[in-house]
Amino acid sequence: MAWNEWEQLKADAADPSSTAMQINHVPSLDGGSGNTGDLVAYQDDLGAVGHDAYILHDQLRRRVDIAGAGADETGSGSTMQAAEELKRSGFVTGPALVTTVTMWTSQVKSVLQAVAHISNHLDYTKKLHAQDDAQIAAEIRGRDGSAMPVSSLSRYFQ
Repeated sequence: MAWNEWEQLKADAADPSSTAMQINHVPSLDGGSGNTGDLVAYQDDLGAVGHDAYILHDQLRRRVDIAGAGADETGSGSTMQAAEELKRSGFVTGPALVTTVTMWTSQVKSVLQAVAHISNHLDYTKKLHAQDDAQIAAEIRGRDGSAMPVSSLSRYFQ
């Protein structure tokens, strides 16, 4: 991007009458009732996404393993067996196929780790927020179990 173009974009963004670009602003989602754009995550949503990530992990693990598919007694999969046979026969394709299987396996492991991390993190987040909610509810109750008066709550916001 040329410097002049960048300067023009900055000037356009700074122009209050410009609606093409808004910087540091979250539009109201509910027609102007003061929505600040804060992130809201519901327990059910976190659980659903975590469960979907778990299912995805399981399906990926079972379906994309080309290194172990059709494994022989040594644990070498059929694709790797073919690559080794091509190598022994002097075909250039053999070493290339070994590299392909090795790289594929490495990438699949990275994706599986990422999906497992998402699943575990969302499950953990859901559990942690439920514990936080229970602790907050316990802390803002009076000794007799009744709701704490607003006058007592206001001291937490100073």
